[in-house]
Amino acid sequence: MRSRSALLVLADGRLPTGGYAHSAGLEQAIRQGWVTEIGGLRDFLRGRLHTTGLMNAAFAVAAWNAVDEFMLAEAAPARSSNAESTSESTSGTASTTSTAEALLTLNAELIARTPSPALRRIGAWLGTLMLRSMRSIHPHPLLETLPKDLQQPLVYGAVGRVLGLSDADTAATILHEAVTGPATAAVKLMHIDPFQAHGAIIDLAADLDEAAERATDFGRGDPAEIPALSAPLSDFAAELHEGDNVRLFAS
Repeated sequence: MRSRSALLVLADGRLPTGGYAHSAGLEQAIRQGWVTEIGGLRDFLRGRLHTTGLMNAAFAVAAWNAVDEFMLAEAAPARSSNAESTSESTSGTASTTSTAEALLTLNAELIARTPSPALRRIGAWLGTLMLRSMRSIHPHPLLETLPKDLQQPLVYGAVGRVLGLSDADTAATILHEAVTGPATAAVKLMHIDPFQAHGAIIDLAADLDEAAERATDFGRGDPAEIPALSAPLSDFAAELHEGDNVRLFAS
């Protein structure tokens, strides 16, 4: 799959990875009176972009780079001799183990930056759903070796690498979803004009590009140094939302 086509697949709101059922905290923000009109929605989207959106994109980039060794090993030409085949098999096993360990370390780092237990559960559920979807859409050996219950941004990073995206494009895709998900939900929750919702996204174009660059820089460095850019009100809203009996979106 060409990288441009892959980008469109991952950015498609119809991809069953949870966006259709999740408002990224907007539903509860509206219920609490924190977002009441289009201006508030713009602020909400900008805040999400520069906090959890940027942090998640950085971890997706880190995951992209963590699976790169596995992908390079898979791309190596096959050998004919038994000795070399045995050596390659051992190397492949070591590569798989190393990749899994790196992803589990990243998972622990991301969870440590996610105070809300509800958001942790949602992140793991969305990661599982994305992995299941991509195994059907675009099967690949790497997708069969990923540890269970990874947070969604890490699965995003691995999937981006499998589909041939660069780590920077993978970051851009995560950030795109971070704002388009709640903006789309706003049309149902606030009964605003869809053109207003899309206009709010367009107004963030420069912010999206800047955040993608920052996320790529963070993700290529030491994972322990990725900033904890969580949003306390979003964590609080997630806990409130989980306890609501009547809700349109799962989060």
